Amino acid sequence: MKNSKKVLLLLAAVAMMPSAFAWNRFGHEVVIKVAERHLTERARAQIARYMPYDLKTDAVWMDNHRRDKEIAYTTAWHVYHVDENHEYDPNPRLSKGDIMTGMRTADYNLGRYERLTDSAVLMNLRMVLHFVGDMHCPTHSYFPGPRCFWPCSLNGKPQKAFHYVYDRMPEMLFRDVAAEEVAERIDTLDEAAIEKIQQGTFLDWIRDCGDNNCAIYEWNPFNTEELDPNTVELSRELVTVQLRNAGYRLALLLNRYFDR
Repeated sequence: MKNSKKVLLLLAAVAMMPSAFAWNRFGHEVVIKVAERHLTERARAQIARYMPYDLKTDAVWMDNHRRDKEIAYTTAWHVYHVDENHEYDPNPRLSKGDIMTGMRTADYNLGRYERLTDSAVLMNLRMVLHFVGDMHCPTHSYFPGPRCFWPCSLNGKPQKAFHYVYDRMPEMLFRDVAAEEVAERIDTLDEAAIEKIQQGTFLDWIRDCGDNNCAIYEWNPFNTEELDPNTVELSRELVTVQLRNAGYRLALLLNRYFDR
């Protein structure tokens, strides 16, 4: 009985801990649900051979397993640096790679997925599902100077770090709404606009994310102890755009790999 109580207490404590993961589960689920709305039937069928379940099941698989011995090398692949011009900066601090490493790896492998084992396809699918979302999260773009891990408060409530505020932002903006409904709400662009967002390379997408994500430091400059009380509402358009764009770009990649 004592051991059971200890386990329950541990689980409760873990549940209360703030997540260190981009967008948390909910944001990643929204990205996947936007993408699913733009998959071709052939792509859906091919993906289902490897993931015969709701894709959002694996929304944060890479987060939950990032420290498993077999894939611990992917831990740094969730973030990236940009320079003063918001261009990709392969920072030497991330000596084991960054999000570009993860994206290029998954892109290469899924581009030839027919030659891979089923387990290898599954792993690379999990990577692309997750890293596209990470790329678009404001606090996973590391800008020169400001680091996003300072402790702060929002409306009088202490936050473990500024980073975690944006990890949880989709949940704060869309309270008590299912990921599928959020995806439907924000997927409002016509085909021409979607194709424009999908254009370019991973480097172009990173530049676009840098241009958008820098706004969070205009609202709350580095080391701001008490965040602007309007931070959540100020972030609504940015977060909506980033979630939506991530979904459109993820759909492009999945259709490219599996509809050919």
